[in-house]
Amino acid sequence: MTSSTSYQTLTSGVSAHLATLRSGQPETMKGFSELAKASLASGELSPKTKELIALALGVAAHCDACLGFHTKALVRLGATRGEVEEALGVAVYMGGGPSLMYSANALAAFDEFSQATVAVA
Repeated sequence: MTSSTSYQTLTSGVSAHLATLRSGQPETMKGFSELAKASLASGELSPKTKELIALALGVAAHCDACLGFHTKALVRLGATRGEVEEALGVAVYMGGGPSLMYSANALAAFDEFSQATVAVA
């Protein structure tokens, strides 16, 4: 992602494109939505812990939109910057240099959504 693009803009744009895909592939998108809902539901692990795992996997996969959606969810779930940093540390441990670069982007996304939440409150 370029430094001039915000994660809020990125996630809004992806959401709009997903809406188009949802109308063309409703059953596939419904199935994916149900999978996401079931996977992130509270259980032995909290939804916040599951989102931290998802963020680390998004870093490993070098998925900019994943960084946006999962940091937005983490802000909503009350994750601290320290929790996000620890999860990113594990991602770097497992993924090396490329994950380090994406971890920096993930922190930028978390900070952006955190600031937007503070501005709204």
